[in-house]
Amino acid sequence: MGHENVSRYPWGPPDTCAIGLVLPIIDERLWNPTFRIAYYFASLLYFFLGTAIITQIFMSAIDRITSHTKKVYLANYRAKKDGSMDSLDYVLKEDEPEIIEVRVWNDTVANLILMAFGTASPEILLSIVETVAHNFESGKLGPATIVGSAAFNLLIITSVCMLALPDEEVKRVHRLRVFVVTGLFSLLAYVWLFSILHWISPNEIELWEASVTFALFPILILFAYLTDRNYFSGMRSEQTKAQIELDTLYNNQSVKSAVQKNLVKANGEIHKENLLKFVKEAKKIPNLKDEEIALLAATKLLEDTSHSSNWHRINSVRQATGSRKSKPVLSCKLQQVYDIIKDHPEGLKLNDISTVLGSPTDKGTVVEFHSPNVAVKENIGQFDVTVCRYGDLRSEVKVRVDSVDGSAKQGEDYVPIREVLIFSPFENEKKVTVKIIDDNKWEPDEEFFLRLTLLTKRDENVRLGNYPIMEVTIIDDDEPGIIMFQKRGLVVKESAGSISIPVVRLRGADGTVSAKWKTVDKSAIAGRDYIGGEGEIIFKHNEIKQNLDISIIDDLAPEKDEYFEVVLSDPTGGAKVGYINRILITISNDDDFNSVAHRLMVLTGANLDAFRVHSETWAEQFRLAMSVNGGDIENATFSDYTLHFFSFFWKVLFAFVPPVAIFDGWLCFFVSLTLIGIITTIIQDLATVFGCLIGLDDTMTAITIVALGTTLPDILGARMVTRAEEHADGALIHISGSIAVNVLIGVGVPWFVAALWHRGHGSVFRVPAVGLGFSVLLFSTASIIAAALLFIRRRAKIFGKAELGGPVITRYLTVFILVSLWLLYVFLNFLQINHVINPPF
Repeated sequence: MGHENVSRYPWGPPDTCAIGLVLPIIDERLWNPTFRIAYYFASLLYFFLGTAIITQIFMSAIDRITSHTKKVYLANYRAKKDGSMDSLDYVLKEDEPEIIEVRVWNDTVANLILMAFGTASPEILLSIVETVAHNFESGKLGPATIVGSAAFNLLIITSVCMLALPDEEVKRVHRLRVFVVTGLFSLLAYVWLFSILHWISPNEIELWEASVTFALFPILILFAYLTDRNYFSGMRSEQTKAQIELDTLYNNQSVKSAVQKNLVKANGEIHKENLLKFVKEAKKIPNLKDEEIALLAATKLLEDTSHSSNWHRINSVRQATGSRKSKPVLSCKLQQVYDIIKDHPEGLKLNDISTVLGSPTDKGTVVEFHSPNVAVKENIGQFDVTVCRYGDLRSEVKVRVDSVDGSAKQGEDYVPIREVLIFSPFENEKKVTVKIIDDNKWEPDEEFFLRLTLLTKRDENVRLGNYPIMEVTIIDDDEPGIIMFQKRGLVVKESAGSISIPVVRLRGADGTVSAKWKTVDKSAIAGRDYIGGEGEIIFKHNEIKQNLDISIIDDLAPEKDEYFEVVLSDPTGGAKVGYINRILITISNDDDFNSVAHRLMVLTGANLDAFRVHSETWAEQFRLAMSVNGGDIENATFSDYTLHFFSFFWKVLFAFVPPVAIFDGWLCFFVSLTLIGIITTIIQDLATVFGCLIGLDDTMTAITIVALGTTLPDILGARMVTRAEEHADGALIHISGSIAVNVLIGVGVPWFVAALWHRGHGSVFRVPAVGLGFSVLLFSTASIIAAALLFIRRRAKIFGKAELGGPVITRYLTVFILVSLWLLYVFLNFLQINHVINPPF
């Protein structure tokens, strides 16, 4: 069906399938038909994979081209009380100017001219190559692929985006006017296509018609740009120059989102002070290497930086080909540390760190005393000490408790202990009874120790916790005690974040007592160098030690050592303040941390460089092409190795493409575009022969197999873009824009060239209207239904008032309708091609 021509060779009988522009390379006529079908199908899939990889390189060049920035002079501003970033209250303060770097390319223009063209380039070049290769006559494959990929983009990829979000999550189109403009131009383009095929000049394309088709593309760009810049909203004349510049800044999506992030400044640069604070929080975690901290910092920076939809599409192709990932892969431990730091933006406390270290939550069993010390009166007789078990409680655990002399002696001051404790399954506490001997004579306070020893084999995953030894203090009298500092002075580094000042209770621990404390400024000033104030420290009955925590402020500026005092006064409960009633705290300049921080910044920068979407040198390109997961073997999965194996040839071949560092990406742009054209030429031949072998018409092959293969980069990127971006713009505006670009360039350019060639040769450029026109009519109808459905979703509460996501039932209902429209589109085209139905025109 649809393959009237045959291949004629200088020898032997003709083949049933027509000769293509490149294929066949060798004589295939005697091959087994089944093997030949399988061979061409596998070849199609493999070349579709190559198309995706070279398109990813093409989009990397586009990303480099559109990343150029310019400096804009701005007055200061503040956000409105509602915190919204799209409604700013501008405050002009010419005495506090700021210079901001913004992208030269407008997001809407870049999306339509380069990004939409980048993902649609395989279909566009397929249409151009087919027309030129067939002596400037219209073929079936190119135009049908354009229309088929448009239907696939609108109906199937929108369905993929719909299902990408978690349950109940919704995302709306933010730049609605731009979405409406691109959508209307897409529909207008297909209505115009149908009109010139059937009404204006049936079955013939005149030069002026082709010229108008192509001219609609720059008109689309102009209208989309003016809409994006609010030229049609009536607000433009009221804006000052500074406000227009702020518009420029906040219309740049990457900068707009970055303003709200704490590690990225408004101009997109790294906020070094906040990054240092993040590093300091990470350094509070014990046993964390500098390399691991740098990896955490790079992860946070990549997460805080708003990326373009093009960036997400590039990385989706990388993931599908076993190349390096778009962000670092964290181990379970590092992921836990990262989550804890993110969940505590005010700073990590001791209990937060213990959660990360995982005493109660780690796999295995942890055994320890309930406290590191306890104080009792000599006449107490006996008391109980608790031994606790955490973690995995399913097995039996044995520990031994021994007493060890200090100033207190066994037999004289206490009864010695050597006891074995057996924790039964799911038992988490055991008691040990300690007996104190009262000798009825005065003695100073004495102490002895209790020690835990494991009696379990090492391979049973049992360990001692943070308190394997307990100090027991025997207090001779019933005095409430004396409260005082343990030392006269302490030194703390500026980067420490806080200092714990030990306060002790001596010569008695009877009852609950307290004392007041306050800070006294010296060379260090409260609020500038530390968080000062006053408060009360309380000792409970038998409690002999407390820690007073003071927060230290790191201003990240080099300065001399500074100090302040903390004073104790006004004891209660009969207690007294001892002779060390004040302590001097010296804040030391942190030169060593600054050197460590500098090293960590260098390591973080190296990590960020590893996750760029493009390479700067040929050597780097070849190294990445030949390495699974971009060289990160430790985190490579089995699927990474499998995908890398199949894509290895394409990766190495395309490593010869000039890096984007040469001529700011333009050389890479044109070379990769040429390679896309060559590959799509081969795909055209493969698809034609494959369709012929299975008895499928070129039009059906185009709207199904070829449309699916050439839109592979969009399929891979749709889910990631939808999940990653704040709004639905990156997904839906890209779909509507690529549909418009597809037809206006993919049909407009080859038809314009062909009509011009025929005009020069005095002939007529004929395009059969029936098949293509029917397909255009079907798509136009489906697009109207799909657009109406999306706008109903935006308005109706039952759909979550958003184009994407929403309640599960309504989400799947939308997908069912969209997929049904695509299946109906394919089925009706099949019936028309086989003359089961005939269009009424």
